Amino acid sequence: MKILLLGKNGQVGWELQRALQPLGEVLALDRHVDSNSHLSGDVADFAAMSKTLQQFRPDIVVNATAYTAVDQAESESQQADLINHLAVKHLAEQSQAIDALLIHYSTDYVFAGHGVNAWTEQDITAPQNHYGRSKLQGEIALAESGCRFINFRTSWVYGTHGHNFIKTMLKLAQIKDELNIIDDQVGTPTGAALIADVTAQIIRYYQLCPQQQSHLHGHYHLTSQGETTWYDYACYIFAEAEKKKLKLKVKKVSAIPTSAYSTPAIRPLNSRLNTQKLQQTFRIHLPHWQQGVVQVIGELLA
Repeated sequence: MKILLLGKNGQVGWELQRALQPLGEVLALDRHVDSNSHLSGDVADFAAMSKTLQQFRPDIVVNATAYTAVDQAESESQQADLINHLAVKHLAEQSQAIDALLIHYSTDYVFAGHGVNAWTEQDITAPQNHYGRSKLQGEIALAESGCRFINFRTSWVYGTHGHNFIKTMLKLAQIKDELNIIDDQVGTPTGAALIADVTAQIIRYYQLCPQQQSHLHGHYHLTSQGETTWYDYACYIFAEAEKKKLKLKVKKVSAIPTSAYSTPAIRPLNSRLNTQKLQQTFRIHLPHWQQGVVQVIGELLA
């Protein structure tokens, strides 16, 4: 089996490089021309991507690229659309042409972000910011292309590689006496390593069930179990860091509402995602969010 991994240096892509290796021949690319294959993984360069897909002819394309600067997307809408929508549309069309399965990653931001119930795959989408709209347009392009696809919606992603909430909190807690953290947004911290491992497990399942493959395509919600707020998440990070003897300067952590912290992009108050479809379809169990957070904090402080 030949797998093309795009976005190898992102949070999820970094972990996918490890998780996908046992499955077959993996060509992992970023935006630059690979020195060995002389192929490019720049999804914004449609000609280069067409060449890469035609020459490598993968059985599976795993697209871990994304424009994820939520606030900047409000002013850089064309760039967000290029990466999250038009590039996905092109990848989907090219994957369909060579009959490759396309695995893609999306976000809870495609939903309205209100209420208290965890969003299911059947719920109506209604993104509240441009980042969410660009990701939704990418999802629509997947469906309209006619390609075989599996799209994972996830949220609050963190890992040892790249920028994320855990790293930001650990840094701030060592240089600031007081911190204000939002306490009315609810979601589930989800490790990039978990996303990568589940992706690999689902690819195995998919390959072993050729008669059922047509029933496996579509959208799935992939997060850890449980839920928390950014405030409680931060407090948990600080407690775990102190257990590991990290000296923190912060003395006071205050909970504040979203309304007290203005950002260019509207943030969802409800980022809960219902993962029952994923767990039942692929017969997998997802761990509680605290488990992965403890592991990453340990790795970061080792």
